[in-house]
Amino acid sequence: CTVCEQEVRIDTGNSRIAGGEGSLDRLLPSISTSLSPRKRTTSQCKSEPPLLRTSKRTIYTAGRPPWYNEHGTQSKEAFVIGLCGGSASGKTTVARKIIEALDVPWVVLLSMDSFYKVLTAEQQLLAANNDYNFDHPDAFDFSLLVHTLRKLKQGKSVKIPVYDFNTHGRQKEWKTVYGASVIIFEGIMSFADKELLKLLDMKIFVDTDSDIRLVRRLRRDITERGRDIEGVIKQYNKFVKPAFEQYIEPTMRLADIVVPRGGGNMVAIDLIVQHVHSQLEERKLRWDMAALASAHQAQPLPQTLSVLESTPQVRGMHTIIRNKETSRDEFIFYSKRLMRLLIERARSFLPSQVHIVQTPQGEDYEGRTFHGKRITGVSILRAGETMEPALRAVCKDVRIGKILIQTNQDTGEPELHYLRLPKDISEDHVILMDCTVSTGAAAMMAIRVLLDHDAQEDKILLVSLLMAEMGVHSVAYAFPQVKIITTAVDKKVNDLFHIIPGIGETLNPSFTSSA
Repeated sequence: CTVCEQEVRIDTGNSRIAGGEGSLDRLLPSISTSLSPRKRTTSQCKSEPPLLRTSKRTIYTAGRPPWYNEHGTQSKEAFVIGLCGGSASGKTTVARKIIEALDVPWVVLLSMDSFYKVLTAEQQLLAANNDYNFDHPDAFDFSLLVHTLRKLKQGKSVKIPVYDFNTHGRQKEWKTVYGASVIIFEGIMSFADKELLKLLDMKIFVDTDSDIRLVRRLRRDITERGRDIEGVIKQYNKFVKPAFEQYIEPTMRLADIVVPRGGGNMVAIDLIVQHVHSQLEERKLRWDMAALASAHQAQPLPQTLSVLESTPQVRGMHTIIRNKETSRDEFIFYSKRLMRLLIERARSFLPSQVHIVQTPQGEDYEGRTFHGKRITGVSILRAGETMEPALRAVCKDVRIGKILIQTNQDTGEPELHYLRLPKDISEDHVILMDCTVSTGAAAMMAIRVLLDHDAQEDKILLVSLLMAEMGVHSVAYAFPQVKIITTAVDKKVNDLFHIIPGIGETLNPSFTSSA
């Protein structure tokens, strides 16, 4: 219709994209070691926040570990939206409008500003004198950017550099971002690299009048950065405007949708949101609990499972904690005893080596010591925390991490809400703790988080007070090298995925109120 034609320009054919492929050779000059001096400009926007609050909900923009199928793998890749446009064209505003209208709780908002190259000493001097061009393709680390976006699209976690615009360098601490169902990537050079274009499922160009962009830069640089009007106009005319005409505006032909006037164009944003919703529906990024429940029925228990020997003592403690008439104090006391035995059992699976010591009588004794770098305990909140005292009692100087995973009541999918892991766990033996494991969904996501942080699968031990066969099979199938240790395995789960016969729903609140 006429209104839509005025509001948004859409390219539904392939001729524009096909013609643009060859033009990229012109847009991407080869990078040599003898670069001419580049001038400083400040086209970057502020770093994106980790979340976006609206009147209805909180939207997490740092992503989350995506849900996985019964095989422990992501079903489909994320849908990636690329947003391109000149400096101060309103790209960030459009991104936020899309996120708000999508009604998706977990997204990734990735800014190209995080991927500026680290400057050399000579370039630092140029930048200090406003003589370094930050609006040139050579100013960006496209290699790192493509690698990062590709991993995000695959559902993996990545480390994002934090760029300090005062020092023109990267901070020591990088931030961790996870993939999600939707990734929105925005930047002035979003379409200026062939490999980057291949990762974009939808390309949007924000087309805002140059006068408006200049006014926005004037307002921002004068009020927020304390610059004078002459300096801002000089930088715009010398660096920003030529860069837009040479590198940014020509990439408009690559866009699937051109959005005039930026964030105020709700017709265009509604059209974009409808298309993304249709794509998400086709991809069906859902945790299939029914498939998870039936995937491994009638299969023998895996070799990686170790169940505490059912001695009269262990059987007696289970009798007490499973009895609905048991008092709270008795429940806590005997559960803690079982946890201590469980951790002792898990400790026996850690590697050891022969170690000879001399006794007070002057005789040699051939013993054993732990053979590894470190032991790290990670509790799945909240119930997993109750196992920490037993772990500390058995493993001296153990490091502790925490992961909070909760089930979305609307979708039935596990979601990561909090994460705190010790640094450098790649060589650690990790004891992952959860009181009960029914479907295995939370345990699988927690293991995936550990793997994303470079923990080694064969060095992860999952310990649980009670597990259902379904959870054992799910974890073992998805992660065959993870050692599983528990005090008992029950055969069934009910319609609410509670373990049958189980321990009871009083387990978690009893412990969290006392520990």
